[in-house]
This record gives sequence, C-alpha cells and structure tokens, in this order.
Amino acid sequence: MTVFALDPLDLAALLCSRVCHDVISPVGAIINGLEVLDEEKDAEMRGFALDLIKKSAGQASARLQFCRLAFGAAGSAGASIDTGDAEKVARGLFGGERTELEWNVPSLLMPKNKVKLILNLCVIAASAIPRGGVIEVTLDGAEETLRISVIAKGTNAKLAGHLPNLLAATPAHPPYGPQDIQAYYAGLVARAANMILTVTAEGDRVSIEAEPLSVEAIAEAL
Repeated sequence: MTVFALDPLDLAALLCSRVCHDVISPVGAIINGLEVLDEEKDAEMRGFALDLIKKSAGQASARLQFCRLAFGAAGSAGASIDTGDAEKVARGLFGGERTELEWNVPSLLMPKNKVKLILNLCVIAASAIPRGGVIEVTLDGAEETLRISVIAKGTNAKLAGHLPNLLAATPAHPPYGPQDIQAYYAGLVARAANMILTVTAEGDRVSIEAEPLSVEAIAEAL
C-alpha cells in the first residue's frame, strides 16, 4: 500500500486551522455579545447578550478541552488516558446539540493514541449526520485484540466520498480543509496505534471500525 505523506509543516498548519475552525464561531459570538452589552441600554437585550456570552463561552471551553485531548500531547510518550476523561470531553462537545452520544466504553486506562483515535472518529462520525442523530461508541476485546467501533445513525447518514481514502492515508489528493485533515490525522493516529480503519455505509448508518493490524502489516510498515 502506498502511503500518502503530507509535509510536516502543512500537517501542523492544517491541524491549527482545524482547531481555529472549531473555536472561532463561539469566540465571535462572545465578542458580539460584549458589543451589545457595551452599546445597549434595554434590559431585555442585555439579558439576551449575557445568555449568548454564557452559552458561547461554554461552547468554546468544551471545544478547546476536546481539541486538547484529541489533538494535543496528552502526557508523555507512551502515556495512558482514562476513557472517563475522553467521555467527559466528548459529551461536552456534543452537549446541547441535536446529536446524542451513546458511550459504551468502560472506564479504564488506555494508550493515548487509541483514546485520541476514538475522539477523532467521533468528530468524523458527526460529520456524517449533519441533521443530527446518534453516535454510538463501542469497544470489543482487550489490549492487542481491541476493536473500536464508532457508528453514526441519522437521516441520510453519509460520509464524503473521499474521506474513507483519507482515513486509509491513500487519498487521490492532499487534504485541503478542516474535514479533510480530521480524517487524514485520524488515519495517522490509527497507524501509530497499529490499527487499520474501515468504513461501511448502509441505509441511515455509517460505521467506522478500527481493528488491530496483522503482525505482517506491522512489520511491513516498519
């Protein structure tokens, strides 16, 4: 398999753009709310502005906490992450939206790359159901045999046609924007965790499965 290699500087730039894409909207809403408070004397409008600021600040905080765990260093090399922390940031990200999270993952310490993979796959799954729905996260097996399943269920659930190739790091073109880099990065994290990703779609359901690479595939990648 020919693996597409993105220049490290381009990867860093696209990941930074991805994070900025997530937080710019709530931060902009906070600024708008502050401007209303500064200019408006009407009590009802000021109350509306305060509600907007509170809601947007919560969204910005939730998105930053999620990005810190999904993209950040999250401890030293080889560190483990509590899946309970991952669940907390995932629920914070989807809280208040039309997407429901079903987290069928026990609370345990897992290698950080596998936890980061789960979180990134949650975001990709959410992109498959823009009208809302359910994201179901399930683990099967333990340690070397661990399998991760992230399923998006909703009306007309569908992933963009090129995303499965990005997840497999075999795209026809480089990743261009926030959604593309999310899938490409998830593929990198999967391989760092010695896992391979597959996507299946049927009806109103898109499934992303991560399963361990074979010993031969791991040896070939070294």
